[in-house]
Amino acid sequence: MIAKHLYKIFSIILLSACCAAVTAQTYKPAAFTDPDRLKKIEATYPVIDQIYKKYAEDNHWPGVAYGIIVDGKLVHTVGLGYTDVPNKIPATPKSAFRIASMTKSLTAMAILKLRDEGKLKLDDPAYLYIPEMKGTKYLTKDATPITIRQLLTHAAGYPEDNPWGDRQLAVSDAELVAIYKKGVSFSNNPGQGYEYSNLGFATLGYIIKKVSGKNYETYITENILKPLGMTHTYWEYTKVPKEQLALGYRWLDDKWVEQPLLHDGAYGAMGGLITTIEDFSIYMALHLDAWPPRDDAETGPVKRSSIREMQYPWDVNYLTANAKTTTGRPCPNVSAYAYGLRWAKDCDNRVYIGHTGGLPGFGSQWNIMPDYGIGVVSFANLTYARAGYPNTQVLDTIMALTGIKPRQLPASLILEQRKNDLLKVIADWNKAKESGIFADNFFMDYFPGKLKVAAAAAFAKAGKTVSVGDVVPENQLRGYFIIKGENANIKVSFTLTPENPPLIQEYHLDVVTP
Repeated sequence: MIAKHLYKIFSIILLSACCAAVTAQTYKPAAFTDPDRLKKIEATYPVIDQIYKKYAEDNHWPGVAYGIIVDGKLVHTVGLGYTDVPNKIPATPKSAFRIASMTKSLTAMAILKLRDEGKLKLDDPAYLYIPEMKGTKYLTKDATPITIRQLLTHAAGYPEDNPWGDRQLAVSDAELVAIYKKGVSFSNNPGQGYEYSNLGFATLGYIIKKVSGKNYETYITENILKPLGMTHTYWEYTKVPKEQLALGYRWLDDKWVEQPLLHDGAYGAMGGLITTIEDFSIYMALHLDAWPPRDDAETGPVKRSSIREMQYPWDVNYLTANAKTTTGRPCPNVSAYAYGLRWAKDCDNRVYIGHTGGLPGFGSQWNIMPDYGIGVVSFANLTYARAGYPNTQVLDTIMALTGIKPRQLPASLILEQRKNDLLKVIADWNKAKESGIFADNFFMDYFPGKLKVAAAAAFAKAGKTVSVGDVVPENQLRGYFIIKGENANIKVSFTLTPENPPLIQEYHLDVVTP
């Protein structure tokens, strides 16, 4: 039965092998193949603008600035309303907003840069750098000391401290250290659960100072902000040009009431940065550029691998089974805290990375979708403005209206080779054992006689072979390809071993509806 299809299959094998030899290359970033991708996104701008305009009006935002980043570029940015209500100074992409806890990822990035330079280890006890923490009394005697990694992931055992922490921005290093001298109150032992801690990130800021010899503001500015060209980003609000500084407001008694701006201090490492949409989009582009892993030269101030490490879901904290999209469609999601970043994956298997920010007078949020090469950011000057909601609406809108696809992982040469090897064996399972492409477990888990019968039945259902598709990789050692038939298709999935060279350890053949 299968013999009818041999000539077609072998012709495709030879063509595939030829092409693979010509295009052999190291693992490089796969470009988004749709040439009209940006045009499709541009067509959504009127809808996007209306989303922000309506949300800002409905929620009494004095001003908002937002931007859309595509493939590392700020492609659309708008300001609405005012950064200074009495003087009617308009909000623009050049307006400087305090971005609150969005600052945390820059503090985390500085820690990883110091780690990469060999100046600290993430699993070091924090007391190695802050001796005042040495005598910390935990909830039980069997608790382990707080590590830098636990500070990065909100797993140090400190209580959630947003209302209190938001008012500590201007305290001095001495006042921060005094907390440890007196003793910290814990809600959990270190490493026993997630609980959001501004104290933890203020502590990381102080560790940056102890390790680098420079305060965290100087270290981050010199090693991250300046190399990226973020020249309109500040720590102290008095240094921002008055016409660019966004003032913060609270909506009280049907009017905007200006909120006092806090000066820069020890807690700025958790939420003190002041920046513009234009500047922050550069930082977002750095995060997008970390994907996919590749052999290209490093061009950023921090290694791409360290940025990917920052984005990893280290501390899974929520499964939201009843979550819905902004259109009301049920879509459960899981979320985690990374290093100064929030990570989430939804029911469509889409990954989102970013962070919210909220302080008296301000609310902000950014989100990137690394697999799609896009991101969105918005800053508002209203106390705890829920900037994440319209950002999510915007990303949902882009996905729905454009139909853009995620970046496709390029298939490794060994996957391509094993696909071609496997096609020859599928055509004649009698020669499977002598082919040399199967791992030592294979014929204890699969039996050539049964595989031969299954293949014959599948090809009978599929009919005459029309084409053999490319390997679709799940990773560099697992993938599948489709043999297209006149009546049905055959999906061939396989997994390779960690040996060198990798051999086939697992195999599945299924008839699928076109």
